[in-house]
Amino acid sequence: MRAARRVLLVAVATAGLAAADNLSGFPFQDESLHYDVTWPSGLSLGEATLMAHHSGENWDLRMSLDVAVPGSPINDRYHSLTGADQCSTEFERETSHGKRHSAENTTFDYGPGRAMRATKDGGQSEMTIGSCARDALAFLYFARRELGQGRVPSQQDVFFGSRYSVRLEYTGGQTVRVADKPTVTDRVAVSFRGPASKASFEIFFARDAARTPLLVRIPSNLGTISMELVR
Repeated sequence: MRAARRVLLVAVATAGLAAADNLSGFPFQDESLHYDVTWPSGLSLGEATLMAHHSGENWDLRMSLDVAVPGSPINDRYHSLTGADQCSTEFERETSHGKRHSAENTTFDYGPGRAMRATKDGGQSEMTIGSCARDALAFLYFARRELGQGRVPSQQDVFFGSRYSVRLEYTGGQTVRVADKPTVTDRVAVSFRGPASKASFEIFFARDAARTPLLVRIPSNLGTISMELVR
C-alpha cells in the first residue's frame, strides 16, 4: 500500500491529440475532481479528491486520500503552491497510516538552488534543485498541461519527501469503463524509482482539453486497486 499511496501522487502524460473545444477544468479554470478507490472486487475502499485554485499564474493544489485499509486506515493531505509552469514554491504533506502519523514541509529556494525539508519532529534536510523543481502534486498538473499541448514530459526528478525519478510512456488509445460506460481514453504507463522503492502503474486520460485523469490502476499484493473519477 505504501507504493500505492505514492503512485496516486505521481504525474502522468500521453501523446497529443486535438484538444476539445470545451476549455473547462485545469489549466483553464479552478477544478475539483472526486474519485472512488476500489478493491479488485469492485467494493469501495475509500475516496480521493484533487483540487486546483488559481490566482494569476500561481496555483494552489490540494489532494486528500481517505482509504479504509483493514487495520491501517489511510488519511493523507497534500498541499502544493506553484508559480508559472507549475514550478514548486512550497509543499506540505500530513499523513496518517494506522497508528503512524507524520507531517513535513518542503520549501523551494531557487536562489541558492535547494529544497529544504523540515519534519514535525525537528528533522531537516536539503536537496539540490535546478531552476524549476516540482513536487509530486505539482508535477501531476504540469504533466496534464504538457499533454494538453501535445507533449509528453521527459523523464525527470520529482520531490515527495525524497527525490524520485519518474518516467512516462504513452501506449495508445484504449476503451475502459468509467461510470459504467465504455469510454475511449489514452493509456499511459508510469514508473518511478526512489532511494528505497520503485513501482509502476497505468492511468487513463480523457480526450478533452484538460486531459482529465479518468481512471488509475495500481498493482498491489492484493490485486489491482482502482481509482475512478466520479466528478
